[in-house]
Amino acid sequence: MATIDLKKNQIKGYPLHSAKGTVVSTTGSVRIHTRLKSQVSLIIGGGRSGKSSYAQDYALSVCEGTESRAYIATAEPIDEEMKARIAAHQKDRGDRFITIEEPLELAKAIKDLPPSVEVCVVDCLTVWLGNLLHHEGIPSKRFAQMDELYEVLRHPPCDILLVTNETGLGLIPSDEESRSFRDLAGWMNQDIAQIARNVILLVAGLPLALKGEVL
Repeated sequence: MATIDLKKNQIKGYPLHSAKGTVVSTTGSVRIHTRLKSQVSLIIGGGRSGKSSYAQDYALSVCEGTESRAYIATAEPIDEEMKARIAAHQKDRGDRFITIEEPLELAKAIKDLPPSVEVCVVDCLTVWLGNLLHHEGIPSKRFAQMDELYEVLRHPPCDILLVTNETGLGLIPSDEESRSFRDLAGWMNQDIAQIARNVILLVAGLPLALKGEVL
């Protein structure tokens, strides 16, 4: 039976990167993953800060096989620029993830993940919020879908990595809808940061743990 050096995180001299909620051992050539309590991680940063790549690379490093990884894409192909962005993301992921396209019912998409999924990347929350604003208009307080998402995240079916944008560091938007979006995004990020075990800020591709630890 092989032995594991937990301090060096190695098996037979090979580095082992396991999810924070997973204990990995081996018997012969068989890797055994023992699932612990699933965790939620919020990956936040500005535009082109490396958020999506960071979340995707982590998901690829912690589990094996397409069936163990899910990618919930929230973007809608509303114009040529967005169509090109979606195509680029699809090409980058290839067949390494189960891809679920869901622009509105995010909580349901997470609840309905296949039982084989160990880690799920949601990319991204602020695009999802923009979709809700586009389809339903400015809410009196906040969208019911936000509370539905929070409830699912309190008892996640697997490890969840939520990608979101920090929208409050720029200029004050000039129109009501944009200001509402900024405010809703800020409140949403605060709410999820309270639920999440890890909150990681990406700046120039470099991760900084604001809560918990860097993945």
